Amino acid sequence: MPLTDKARRLVDEPNIAFLATLDESGAPHVSPVWIDRDGDTLRVNTVVGHLKDRNMRRDPRVALALTDREDVFQRVSVRARVAGTVEGEEADRHLDGLARKYVGTETYTDPRPGERRVLYRLEPVRTADR
Repeated sequence: MPLTDKARRLVDEPNIAFLATLDESGAPHVSPVWIDRDGDTLRVNTVVGHLKDRNMRRDPRVALALTDREDVFQRVSVRARVAGTVEGEEADRHLDGLARKYVGTETYTDPRPGERRVLYRLEPVRTADR
């Protein structure tokens, strides 16, 4: 399903998204994430082995909420499914791009020793604007 124009605008600006995944018991887990898109495919990046990574590997259903950093009443919610993952150098480059967008640095400056990154591609199923 294509994103709405409002959803594209909120994703393209440096707004924080809140990603909801489902844990093993089916309970929701929500994390703030940096986000971007490739066309209408949403992209988020996390550390291999973190809870949201484990949850999305087990259950591809996710939801995201975004609000405009300047006007929190401008918001959008998206239901999506994990459409693929990428690890290694491509995931690292993606994180560097997110760092440029959100904090203005050329590279991500806070990696932990031994940390491996994974890029998640999320295909929207339903989008609701407010």
